[in-house]
Amino acid sequence: MGGNGKHRWKISFHRSSSQPKHPPKEFTCPISRSLMSDPVVVASGQTFERTAVQVCTDLKFSPKLQDGTRPDFSTVIPNLAIKTTILNWCDKSGTLHPRAPDYSSVETLVKEAMASDEESRIRVSEKELLNAVPDNPPVIFSHAATELGPRVNHFNSGSSSDESVIIPSSPGTPLPLTIRPTCFSSSSSSSCEIEIQNPSAPASEEEEKLLKKLRSNEVFEQEEGVISLRSVTRSREEARVSLCTPRLLLALRPLVASRYGVVQVNAAASLVNLSLEKQNKVKIVRSGFVPYLIDVLKGGFGESQEHAAGALFSLALDDDNKMAIGVLGALQPLMHALRAESERTRHDSALALYHLTLVQSNRVKLVKLGVVPTLLAMVVAGNLASRVLLILCNLAVSTEGRTAMLDANAVECLVGLLRGNELDSEATRENCVAALYALSHRSLRFKGLAKEAGAVEVLKEIEERGTERAREKAKKVLQMMRVVGDGDRDNEGAEFDSILDSGALSRNRYRVGGGGGGRNNNSTTF
Repeated sequence: MGGNGKHRWKISFHRSSSQPKHPPKEFTCPISRSLMSDPVVVASGQTFERTAVQVCTDLKFSPKLQDGTRPDFSTVIPNLAIKTTILNWCDKSGTLHPRAPDYSSVETLVKEAMASDEESRIRVSEKELLNAVPDNPPVIFSHAATELGPRVNHFNSGSSSDESVIIPSSPGTPLPLTIRPTCFSSSSSSSCEIEIQNPSAPASEEEEKLLKKLRSNEVFEQEEGVISLRSVTRSREEARVSLCTPRLLLALRPLVASRYGVVQVNAAASLVNLSLEKQNKVKIVRSGFVPYLIDVLKGGFGESQEHAAGALFSLALDDDNKMAIGVLGALQPLMHALRAESERTRHDSALALYHLTLVQSNRVKLVKLGVVPTLLAMVVAGNLASRVLLILCNLAVSTEGRTAMLDANAVECLVGLLRGNELDSEATRENCVAALYALSHRSLRFKGLAKEAGAVEVLKEIEERGTERAREKAKKVLQMMRVVGDGDRDNEGAEFDSILDSGALSRNRYRVGGGGGGRNNNSTTF
């Protein structure tokens, strides 16, 4: 019986392991034709095996895709989402984890594709000349999808489900960089690698000296380099532009995440100084600094965290960076930094979030992260109340944010703060009224909640005794409540549109300065 039992066990095992497991088509690189071991997203958005991309780059060849386009290999970003999905599939199906394909074998395949591609072009030319259909179609690569299976750390990355970001090129830079959220996880520096091929003009003598130190393997030379760079960019505005080159940024990037305090602190401060110039802001984000700043904000040295928050605030001032910074996962770390020990870190993180939430996609991300109750609790506790109220004003502009705030009892909270005169400044009081104004936009629900909270009495008092800005907002809220009460939705819409067109909710009228402390502009050097 023991022998038969053993024999049956072997047969059962053999049947289980012998069943072929074919990987889904999207797990296979269309160039190497093998299961991807190191999938990467290229600038045009497709996913390939890294070795295949390297071969195509070396041979200066871009294969034709199924849709007739050719991929852009100028930028390479690891696609951790699909890699995780592939490894999970391997574990579940009993398949060995894939290994990187041999360079020479992939090179052979690519050269064959190049020959077929050339032959196809010849056939097309013959077709044009002879007005005949070619016998064989050209070789076409289908591309792997970039979003597969369950998402990894979906909300930790702060990204929406179907979003990509194109960071525009600046003069003298390569093609626009496309960033897709699925290639990022919660560990920023290990999950985002941006390779930018960008030849530039010969380095100046000053840049060469700095590069020599920044690239050195000796820590004391790195320290000298970042200290010199910080000093130069603090005192000379023209140096911020001349030194913000691809070479120097590439050398500075790893030093921002250095384990050595002097190196990390001065590298981060240098980056803040470089970011002060408007023409540098997009260039810095394109160079891949945001994930490094996020890691520093999470666990860097205290002063480095201050500079990381300051750099993200500075970079967020450029409209072309706002969505990219959100996709790269900065929103949640910035929210966490609102409770940092350093006052400067808290204030600059709040200002960064304010500017980032001027973009709808970032508002939606924050709402999905469930930050509204936290922000309201901070206002009630008096922590960064003025600036947090500005963030809430931005969130309330969106339908998602307005709904989340009404659900979190924001109306009663804000009215209670105004009634109790517990706000720390007139600017904070104004922002509190502005938040109520934003919540009242096209909202029948707001009227009922406002009446329950006794808002009419409080707003009438502000309309009589408040500052000019507070009086204006209070008056608009009261007008809206009367319009909503008429039950005429057409008139309601017209009234709201009229108020908005008048500029009453213009973001330029929000005063970013209440609450004291911190940097209120973008002109501080370190």
